[in-house]
Amino acid sequence: MTEFLDSPQGRRIAYAQQSGQGPGVVFLGGFKSDMRGTKAEYLADWAARQGRSFLRFDYSGHGESGGSFEDGAIGDWAEDAMAAISVLTEGPQILVGSSMGGWIALLVAREMPSRVAGLVGIAAAPDFTENGFWAGFTEDQRAKVMGEGRIALPSEYDDEPYVITRRLIEDGRNRRVLDRPLTLPFPVRLLQGSADADVPIGWALQLMDHAESPDLRLTLVKGADHRFSSPECLALIEAAIAEVERG
Repeated sequence: MTEFLDSPQGRRIAYAQQSGQGPGVVFLGGFKSDMRGTKAEYLADWAARQGRSFLRFDYSGHGESGGSFEDGAIGDWAEDAMAAISVLTEGPQILVGSSMGGWIALLVAREMPSRVAGLVGIAAAPDFTENGFWAGFTEDQRAKVMGEGRIALPSEYDDEPYVITRRLIEDGRNRRVLDRPLTLPFPVRLLQGSADADVPIGWALQLMDHAESPDLRLTLVKGADHRFSSPECLALIEAAIAEVERG
């Protein structure tokens, strides 16, 4: 059942929550994805079987939440996540961040570390607006997005193109986590597929090398793509949650 939360910034956030034992698990989705995706649905079923508290939600401009996708940026979506966690959960949570959600999880951990019991990153993509989009743009594309304020890029996951805005690029530049110390005082598990065409293995290695954590491990899965949604990959996500919970 979908419910709605009005954030302190006035954004209407759609969420689905399951009560149960803690520490609760919070799923943070990817860029232009929603809380009804394969990984989120799998974790909802897992939480129901385990009697675990579970929260998933749509960032503003995503899924069932209010607002326009093109108006959003990394900082907005991190605020949405922090509002949902602050209002809807109690105590430290295990954050499970997929792709962009991995970056959002790191921003949440930086701002409110006492509310994080552990973190699982699935093809985590911190700083991807800079290291992915901007770094991959041609000079003409850079000029277009800065001059006209937006550029449309084809998407292999959606019939509609990705619209990348100047605000997304500039805000992402201000929200980077790999250009400054990143302290994660809790267990961290990073999961990465070798056949991921969107998040290079090098990004996972960079994050592992950069972050300071008492217990951080990276698992590389040969042949897994960016979706990381095969039965074997989904089982690894479940196992990673159990590992960070055990500490």
